Amino acid sequence: MKPLSRITEKFTESVIREMTRICDAVGGYNLSQGFPDFESPAKVKNAAIKAILGGYNQYPVTFGEPKLRKAIVKKAWSFNRIRCNPETDITVTCGATEAMIATLKAVINPGEEIVIFEPFYENYGPDGILSGAKPRYVSLYPPDWKYYSKELSAAFNRKTKAVIINTPNNPTGKVFTRQELEEIASLCARWDCLAVTDEIYEHITYDEEKHISMASLNGMAHRTVTINSISKTYSVTGWRVGWAIADSRITSRIRKVHDFLTVGAPTPFQEAAAFALGMPAAYYRRLRSRYEKSREFLFNLLVETGFRPFMPKGAYYIMAGIGDLMKKLDIRDDFSFSKKLIEMTGVATVPGTSFYSSLGKGRDQIRFCFCKKQQTLDNVKKGLMRLKNA
Repeated sequence: MKPLSRITEKFTESVIREMTRICDAVGGYNLSQGFPDFESPAKVKNAAIKAILGGYNQYPVTFGEPKLRKAIVKKAWSFNRIRCNPETDITVTCGATEAMIATLKAVINPGEEIVIFEPFYENYGPDGILSGAKPRYVSLYPPDWKYYSKELSAAFNRKTKAVIINTPNNPTGKVFTRQELEEIASLCARWDCLAVTDEIYEHITYDEEKHISMASLNGMAHRTVTINSISKTYSVTGWRVGWAIADSRITSRIRKVHDFLTVGAPTPFQEAAAFALGMPAAYYRRLRSRYEKSREFLFNLLVETGFRPFMPKGAYYIMAGIGDLMKKLDIRDDFSFSKKLIEMTGVATVPGTSFYSSLGKGRDQIRFCFCKKQQTLDNVKKGLMRLKNA
């Protein structure tokens, strides 16, 4: 047989989803993959049921049902201060995951470069490879996950096509400030490149932090692709409804790629998504309050059981240092530690190296997610206390 695609040899399957499979096999507590174990809002689920019973079960408009695109326009202006046209500037996709790869495939030419902050959500690396881009990584440094301006500036050059910004950030919980976004925007203007922003955790912020959309900054509307989804905000990660907002020139190309990748996102869930985007402000306050309590609980637990956690400002993950515990258990790397942790405590996490470009980085870190019921977190505490007493 002739050799198969060489490009698939350059990355592995998702480590996050691998850890979920390991966790499921032993009946553990899944703090690895970022999905809630509690129910999504009843009204949102009922909207999907109503759509199914109402006959919304065939192919949708390829780039998104009109009702959803109009709802996105309204929400993008009221919350993000982004103006967009429902007919020309929006592509509804199968989750933010497809929105990202469709965008990169639509704008990247082989050999062009993309700037990625690391640690990064693990899809960005393979997305770059699949789109033919060469990545340049800019480090975010704990404990507050800041970057250095000199390192950021050095990552840009005449080959730079785009910078990927995830704010609030997975896995660190960093919320990019207006000053940081303006600095990035100035580099985009200087080097005539795009900003591709993943804003899926925009409603999950803490400590008075405010989410700011890059496309709302002066001069950035025409050179920003804003990616989002209903997955995290409404706890429906399995519905796979996301979107990309961009200038019509860019959107026309994203729509082409999207059409031949997936044709369209699920029709009844698009109807339900349009309903969800109209949820009252009280819903988002309750969501934030719930996650604030879970964040505090898990952070304090990790401190108590010997980890060195970094307090997140957004999203629902905690990165934690494990150096002292690795010495205690005589373990040399993060993968071995994560597997040992499941054996000892039943708690599944994600090895830190999954979020870095080289295996030399992140070996003393792991990621926890806290989008779980309090009952689950109480059971996690029982498990991790076994580690404390080991």
